[in-house]
Amino acid sequence: MNNVARLIAAIFIIGSCACGSIPKAGPVSTQEVSPKKRIEIPSAKKAIKTQPRLELPAITDSEDIVTHIGFTASYNHETLIPNWVAYELTREEVNGSEKGDESFQWDPDIKGRQAWREDYARSGWDKGHMIPRADLKWSAKAYSESFYFSNVCPQDPAFNTGSWRTTESMGRRLAKQYGSVFIVCGPLVFDNKYGTLGEHKVVIPDAFFKAFLICVNGEYSAIGIIMDNIPEKQNLKQCAMSVDEVEDKCGLDLFHDLDISIQSAVESRINWKMWGI
Repeated sequence: MNNVARLIAAIFIIGSCACGSIPKAGPVSTQEVSPKKRIEIPSAKKAIKTQPRLELPAITDSEDIVTHIGFTASYNHETLIPNWVAYELTREEVNGSEKGDESFQWDPDIKGRQAWREDYARSGWDKGHMIPRADLKWSAKAYSESFYFSNVCPQDPAFNTGSWRTTESMGRRLAKQYGSVFIVCGPLVFDNKYGTLGEHKVVIPDAFFKAFLICVNGEYSAIGIIMDNIPEKQNLKQCAMSVDEVEDKCGLDLFHDLDISIQSAVESRINWKMWGI
């Protein structure tokens, strides 16, 4: 092979490698891709995990659903934030001590538009976890997956480390107390008073919801919480409401797999003595 041929071959190899590499900051493809509902895959975190998946809301055909070992999410390719994130947290998992990669990155199981790290840069808004990394210390892989943008929303920094954190602590406390808690949470966009951030126009939520479901001695209880995306401290009890009230705000059918014979009673009232707030 002469020198010219060697040069051409080297350029071809280098070009192929460069085109084939995928940065960790964004989606595999920036092309518009019509979201499709994925086949629901049972969580792999425990072989004994039972069906139905009580943490899940009702899922529509238009949603792009992704299931990781620690959580399930519905991702919105228009707002570039999740519609909701759902998971079960157990007493054993709360006691985990594993940690993994802490770099925010595109979710490799989502094809289509996602937020970019650069969208958040110098924006004044945090990359707020829906399922907190502290809930996923039972697995280094699960911990790392919490940094996927399928689990991230823009949050006021003081809210992220203050009021929102109190809801996260509440989840871990309930898991320790009752052995298991089903949790679903997500953003609420009402007037979109904060607009968007970054070149890709990531929608900034006006508020966030979280709902908890527990089972004690065969009886289910549930509670919902809605907090504004603001720096001022918010009280858990003052932000608490029935799951029915949360559903009215978020437009979702939460805890959809709860037996229909008890769903209305469980979601319409709060048994305050169960929640410690």
